[in-house]
Amino acid sequence: MKVKSVIVILVFTLAPLLCAQEEPAQTPPGLGGGNQMRAEHRQKMMEMHKQELEAMKADIEKLKASLAEMKANILTIREPNELSRWRNNAEMWETVINHIDRMQKQMESMGPGMMGHSQPRHGRSASQSTE
Repeated sequence: MKVKSVIVILVFTLAPLLCAQEEPAQTPPGLGGGNQMRAEHRQKMMEMHKQELEAMKADIEKLKASLAEMKANILTIREPNELSRWRNNAEMWETVINHIDRMQKQMESMGPGMMGHSQPRHGRSASQSTE
């Protein structure tokens, strides 16, 4: 009786293991196509990067046009205090626009892989690399 019991127990414990070995190994969803998913993700990120840069360029051009208009209007101001205020305002906007323009060019040169990452490249921060 003991031998029969041992055989029955072995059959029930080893049968599932043997059946599992016969089935082809399947990769879980998401793991088998990892390279393809990464390539698709990279392509999507590159397209988003390109769209963001184009939008940023258009915004910079609008800002530059507004600044040029502001500078043209300054030439018509005769009151000294008002003239000083508008000149300071134009200088501030020129500084901001130049900064945005430099950042856009830096983003364009770095490509989509570097957008959104806070780690500096080659041990330099973003502000050090643009100066």
